Amino acid sequence: MANGFDYIIVGGGSAGCVLANRLTEDGAVRVLLLEAGGKDNHPLIHMPVGFAKMTDGPHTWGFNTVPQVNANNREIPYAQGRVIGGGSSINAEVFTRGNPVDYDRWANEEGCEGWAFKDIQKYFIRSERNAILSGDWHGTEGLLGVSNIPDPQEMTRAFVRSCQEAGIPYNPDFNGAVQEGAGVYQTTTWNAKRCSAAVGYLKPAMSRGNLTVKTGCQVHRIVIENGRATGVEFDQGGQVETASADQEVLITSGAIGTPKLMMLSGVGPAAHLREHGIEVKQDLPGVGENLNDHFGIDIVAELNGHYSLDKYNKPHWAAWAGIQYYLFGSGPVTSNVVEGGAFWYGDDTATVPDLQFHFLAGAGAEAGVPSVPKGSSGITLNSYTVRPKARGTVRLRSNKVEDMPLVDPNFLGHPDDLKISVEGVKHSVDIFRQKSLQNYIRKIHFPGDNVKTQAEYEAYARQYGRTSYHPTCTCKMGVDEMAVVDPQMRVRGVDGLRICDSSAMPSLIGSNTNAPTIMMAEKASDMIRGNH
Repeated sequence: MANGFDYIIVGGGSAGCVLANRLTEDGAVRVLLLEAGGKDNHPLIHMPVGFAKMTDGPHTWGFNTVPQVNANNREIPYAQGRVIGGGSSINAEVFTRGNPVDYDRWANEEGCEGWAFKDIQKYFIRSERNAILSGDWHGTEGLLGVSNIPDPQEMTRAFVRSCQEAGIPYNPDFNGAVQEGAGVYQTTTWNAKRCSAAVGYLKPAMSRGNLTVKTGCQVHRIVIENGRATGVEFDQGGQVETASADQEVLITSGAIGTPKLMMLSGVGPAAHLREHGIEVKQDLPGVGENLNDHFGIDIVAELNGHYSLDKYNKPHWAAWAGIQYYLFGSGPVTSNVVEGGAFWYGDDTATVPDLQFHFLAGAGAEAGVPSVPKGSSGITLNSYTVRPKARGTVRLRSNKVEDMPLVDPNFLGHPDDLKISVEGVKHSVDIFRQKSLQNYIRKIHFPGDNVKTQAEYEAYARQYGRTSYHPTCTCKMGVDEMAVVDPQMRVRGVDGLRICDSSAMPSLIGSNTNAPTIMMAEKASDMIRGNH
């Protein structure tokens, strides 16, 4: 097999799958996509409900944070996808884009010309194939399938009613003209199956003769010669190979993997690289800085009957759910678990929502989340401040590619983050105390009745918060001295190298991050091809 290509894409997650599809639309362009994980052939990946089994295990990297000094020194599990499709193959399939003000901030305050909402809205629409919604805010002919949950759980419907009883209005579309309110999320599913970026973008391109996809490939370094990226060195099955790129090397390894690879390749903070004996190819102090993530805090209630998805933990109910799904494409397997949600205010003076909520029609569905007594059923409500002010880092543990990086999100590292987060927990408890959910709730176990004062709520937040799987910004785009890439996503000081994933976000957007990552890759594909 030839080792020469026009473009090499490092990382087969959401952004990498988009680039592989768009760049190979030109039959003369040769593209190599390298993914460290395996193929997406596990059946649970394609079942919407499979998310509950995907937050740890063989399809993740198995990261943990360093001890979080503002969260009781806990080392928090940090799930990141290691499989074709990346996070889009293991996430909760929630389809949200953020608020237009997020992108206007990128353009107007953070030096990212061309990234205002008016500039990038067309890429959201181009990517989207919505089964229900259309018009100015939605696309219907894209590659990313988006649909309504076919039969929301009884508990999800009760949650949406309780939100309205708590003063949060109903919102049928979080991606329309108004973000605030409560409702049932649309999901990246199609015909009762997950539509990951691998399914939506990569699979249709696999038959193209100009696309080569290799899985199980750990990239050791970007080959940089005379200030230009010329290829990559990677390991496949213990055999080290080098592939060359005549045009560009495109990094899409995620907010943890991308800065790690950059630093292993000699691009990053010079002193840190020298500390690990790495030759400095380009001193870029912003590589691995600016880590920005959502710190989600769960509350959990036990129900007075088996009304949630937890009842399917029993073998006979699980068997019945499987029969429903395989014979009729219906039933609880079509649920993404995280069915309901809301955008609301922790700060009453905020002009746009500063809190996001995710309602789970079950308890203990994700790794590290508290549950209810064995044999009973429960529900979970997660909340987080959508624009946290704290910033963290990704650093090398050593100069060996097999060693895990040091991931420090610095959760609750800014006092405002703690303040708004506590308001989210208080809102969550208030929602659970409304009549529509109280009809089903036996007891709120987390937080317990002993949590009443501001200090007690703060202590609860520090103990029970966790990642919401939205790490971003570690190779940020911009024009200041800490920017790693310019607004064209080109790495400063290294020709032929771009970063086209969520690590290039200048700041975290106010929602889930998969759809925005796909938007960024869509725009990147146009910039690479010169289609401005």
